[in-house]
Amino acid sequence: MAASLQLFTGRHTLRPSLGLHHKLGQLTGGSCWKVGSILNRFTSGTVKVLHHRMSSQASKDHLEGQKPPLLVDDHSVATIRDSKILVLLRGLPGSGKTTLAKAIEQKYKDTSRLISADEHQIKPAVRSSSGSDYSKLDDELTTCFEKREATLVILDDTHHDRERLDKLFDMANVYHFAVVILEPKTPWRLDCAQLKDRNHWKLSLEELKNLRPTLEKELLPLYFGWFLAKRDEDGIRKISHEFLEQLGNLKAFKKRLLPYGCEDKQKLDLLKYFAKSPNILHCTAKYCDYGKVLGSEEYAQQEAVKKAYSKGYTLHISALFATPKTVGAQVELQPDQLLVWPADAEKEVMPKDTFPKGSRAHITLGTAADIQDVQTGIDLLEFIKLQQSGKDGEHLGDLTGAVAGKVSYYDNGMWLLNLSRKLEVKSIFSGYYGKPGVSVPLRGSKKGILNQCQIM
Repeated sequence: MAASLQLFTGRHTLRPSLGLHHKLGQLTGGSCWKVGSILNRFTSGTVKVLHHRMSSQASKDHLEGQKPPLLVDDHSVATIRDSKILVLLRGLPGSGKTTLAKAIEQKYKDTSRLISADEHQIKPAVRSSSGSDYSKLDDELTTCFEKREATLVILDDTHHDRERLDKLFDMANVYHFAVVILEPKTPWRLDCAQLKDRNHWKLSLEELKNLRPTLEKELLPLYFGWFLAKRDEDGIRKISHEFLEQLGNLKAFKKRLLPYGCEDKQKLDLLKYFAKSPNILHCTAKYCDYGKVLGSEEYAQQEAVKKAYSKGYTLHISALFATPKTVGAQVELQPDQLLVWPADAEKEVMPKDTFPKGSRAHITLGTAADIQDVQTGIDLLEFIKLQQSGKDGEHLGDLTGAVAGKVSYYDNGMWLLNLSRKLEVKSIFSGYYGKPGVSVPLRGSKKGILNQCQIM
């Protein structure tokens, strides 16, 4: 038998050595057909073993790929542990929600709490949302929030009713929990014929078909973005406070108060001036208005967006800035973060100008009265636009401590602090599904104070 004999086993080609032929020849009395017979049996067995191993690995990889990042990605797990997250499992009865919910509970067993509609005997149905069916569940959920029993709360229910969901989004806002909505990726999740035999409620085919339309369409948020982990959010709020205090005490700032509505002889308390701050600090990626914005559904269906959802990311803050309208932080997006950054994000607010992709990325830290959060990104682009034209601002001071860096003035009340050292904060990529405009007073400020300018 030729030494170049090849055994084809799946994708692999084995070339037996001369030594192997010699030994096989001895074992079979030199009979070539016997050697071939042994090799054929060896080939067949090898193919079966390799096929089994490859199929098992492919199946395992497929299952791992179906799991959300918060279950399989180490950085995401670490970020979730530092965050306050309400996970809502959504889907038809029997689709695999409970299995997924228990997997999340087990992964975060020291910091999580699983609350199930099934345990409260709430039968999935198209119903009038009177709320009476959910009174005991909501009491349990409220107690969990108020007593801080868990930082990761998992709610297992069909979540097919929008009115019911709005109530949960309101609760999440009250207790400063970011929301992550997860659906099982099982092949039968929308197959009512299979679900009829799988759901423990013994819902009929007709009942399942009545529920399915409410769950077929993806639930789109007000916006997608990176939501800061609670621990890092608290740190950034303190840094924002320190930035405003030091900036307000700069002699150069006190001489340029007119854009803020104060005379130069007065003192401006910037913490009172910027009376509003987002409920949960975040960097918006895509504004969707619950699907009303053109292109929202296409954005949500992008593979990069699907893979990013519930994944942990580190955001890099390179500068802080203040204008008469907003105070914010400039975010330098990394290559993997730019994958979910819309190509038209800058054009949306400044269609006549051209900016590098990601230029608008920011965290709103506070706004003046009656100013919307979207203004912060516009203000940041104004700084970048001036820099592109060759204006770097006038260096008028230095800040120290956690906000160490050079302060530059760009006219019209625009102040920019280039940080000596970039700040890194953990975040989770998800969506904000609640009402727009939810805000809290800036740390150290009192909401509603109008007398912000005082005689020095």
